[in-house]
Amino acid sequence: MSEPSPDLTALADSVREIEHHVAEAGWDGPVRVFALVRTQEMLRTEPGLATQLDPSVLASAREQPWHLTSVEQEELPAAPDLETLLAGLSWPSTVDGMAVTVERVVLPPAAEEAMPQDTDAALEYLLAHPERQDVRLVVGALRDGPSWCAVRSRANDTAEQVGQGPDLVPGLVAAVRSTLD
Repeated sequence: MSEPSPDLTALADSVREIEHHVAEAGWDGPVRVFALVRTQEMLRTEPGLATQLDPSVLASAREQPWHLTSVEQEELPAAPDLETLLAGLSWPSTVDGMAVTVERVVLPPAAEEAMPQDTDAALEYLLAHPERQDVRLVVGALRDGPSWCAVRSRANDTAEQVGQGPDLVPGLVAAVRSTLD
């Protein structure tokens, strides 16, 4: 097996850092969006930011050209759902990628098949189902590059139990990528 590319390694590190940061705030949080920027380029354009970074982060950034800094986006535009929010986002060329965090309720496939079609009844069914799982998803992608996902379940709420991989949530990966076009 070959070594992962530097951009994938940097993205996976960034998604893990975002997941850990968001986990510190606990559950039942809002959707959060992060711009991902190469730290070296950010420091080149705004050298004063070096004083705000931890010395170990600064050292890593100087050694690794693909080291990424995540910048949380405050005051997101109002949107009725995640899909609409993401469809309304776009990034300047100075942003190398983006990540989003969202909490969802998931059911086993057999339970999903029995879910009512009516929206209100479906929500009631979902929230009352004994096999429901609350999960937090963190999905990141780089412009014309790799994606990385992290999934934490409320039932197994420890850093050691976070599932990770490049395409764990394909629909959300595609939506994140669309913001980078």
